[in-house]
Amino acid sequence: MHNWTADLNALFSLNGLIGLLTLSVLEIILGIDNIIFISIAVNKLPVSQQSRARTIGLALALMVRSVLLLFVGWIAGLTQPFFHIGAYGLSGKGMILIGGGIFLLIKTWQEIMEKINTDEDEIEYKTKGKSSFQAIIIQIIVIDFVFSFDSILAAVGVSGVVLIMISAVVISMILMMLFSGGVAEFINKNQGIKMIALVFLLAIGAILLAEGLIDSYNFSLPHEQHIELNKNYAYVSLGFALLIEAFNMKERRVKREKDLNLKKE
Repeated sequence: MHNWTADLNALFSLNGLIGLLTLSVLEIILGIDNIIFISIAVNKLPVSQQSRARTIGLALALMVRSVLLLFVGWIAGLTQPFFHIGAYGLSGKGMILIGGGIFLLIKTWQEIMEKINTDEDEIEYKTKGKSSFQAIIIQIIVIDFVFSFDSILAAVGVSGVVLIMISAVVISMILMMLFSGGVAEFINKNQGIKMIALVFLLAIGAILLAEGLIDSYNFSLPHEQHIELNKNYAYVSLGFALLIEAFNMKERRVKREKDLNLKKE
């Protein structure tokens, strides 16, 4: 039986509150890719259903992560190989990462090709209302489950207290629910930002796939020689690309204002 009293005492200690704040910020950072995917996925729906789909998607992410945190021992077991192929092992974690990476790569590539080969008005005509609400929610559930493993493993690394981990997930998800509408609107209104977001998701899909393959490869090596993939490069690249696009948006706005002033004169 889990000792929730001990967790409660740990939560309201100074170290517990610092851990809660640190973990909440970390969960928000790790949730960026989830918000981007949800924002792009729900854009396939009629405008009247988009807010509801985003809320349901993030609520499901909260539920999935909270439930999985209660089964940390089971998740730890998923890091052990189910079977070996020669020297390489395949764990539950590896299979989830590989499957999720392939799903994200295919889905994002389809979105990019559709955006490149189709006019925006035509995309809106073809997709709005064509994708069913249930289909979009299923896609969100799949990607929520995959992204949840990163979130949980990070939470366990920062704090071993279940109540602190669940509280951090709840806080981060509430904040993401509050701001997800604005993020989605910003992404969908600015086509340059939308393409950057899609390429970022493509990179995340490749990273997930690589992590799954590396996880399998690591079983052939001694623990001290294990390879770890640093995803921070993807987030830094995203920030750099957004900074460039911000300057481009500023340049376009200044030029439009100059053109309008010239026409008025």
